[in-house]
Amino acid sequence: MQKIEFIMGMPIIVDIVDGQAFDEVFSYFRYVDEKFSPYRADSEVSQINKSQNPNFKYSKDMREILDLAEKTKKETNGYFDIYRNGYMDPSGIVKGWAIYRSSQILKNLGCKNFYINAGGDIQTSGLNSEGEKWSIGISNPFNVHENVKVVYLSGEGIATSGVYERGNHIYLPADAAHQALQAGNPNIVSLTVIAKNVYEADRFATAAFAMGKEGINFVEKQKGLEGYMINKDGFATMTTGFEKCLKKLTTS
Repeated sequence: MQKIEFIMGMPIIVDIVDGQAFDEVFSYFRYVDEKFSPYRADSEVSQINKSQNPNFKYSKDMREILDLAEKTKKETNGYFDIYRNGYMDPSGIVKGWAIYRSSQILKNLGCKNFYINAGGDIQTSGLNSEGEKWSIGISNPFNVHENVKVVYLSGEGIATSGVYERGNHIYLPADAAHQALQAGNPNIVSLTVIAKNVYEADRFATAAFAMGKEGINFVEKQKGLEGYMINKDGFATMTTGFEKCLKKLTTS
């Protein structure tokens, strides 16, 4: 059974084959939105940005997000940074984290076969109602009504960063060397990452996209990641292990 709710400014799609725990998942996403949205005046993120107090008492979840953001910043040589002009916006890491955490809620409730899609970033588990891997389309950035590839996942996460559906929502870190490198790269319009879970896929997709044409090479070098990149001319580049994700598991 599949249900959809609009939370965090985007559609949340949940498909559970072996359970009915939709309320628990949607409630969790509402909690995340209330705590981390930079657009809600009463969120913890907004309170932190308003106070500019280095001694602000962070909640446990906020501390976890800040630690994960700092870890990602180091792992990506500064290409991932939740701070801009002195203000925090953890959106680039919170979504994947929230999807992954909600998947753990379902597993703790005994669900084994499900799919959670928040704004195009997806966590899969087990198999679909037909006993096959979950099929997920990678949108054509020049025509979002068609797919350029379909991947088949069971337990992995997938995330795409780009400029084509929500406008240019990726910004570069302040480091001048990184900006100089980006200026020499052809424009990248879409970069998809597949990882062991959606949290890993989401945080690295955001950073790799900011790297321009070097992003796919960065993904290639990371253990457990596969990627698919499309440039402004429509040419695609994939990591060496990406093709294995194109194989469908049948019930026969």
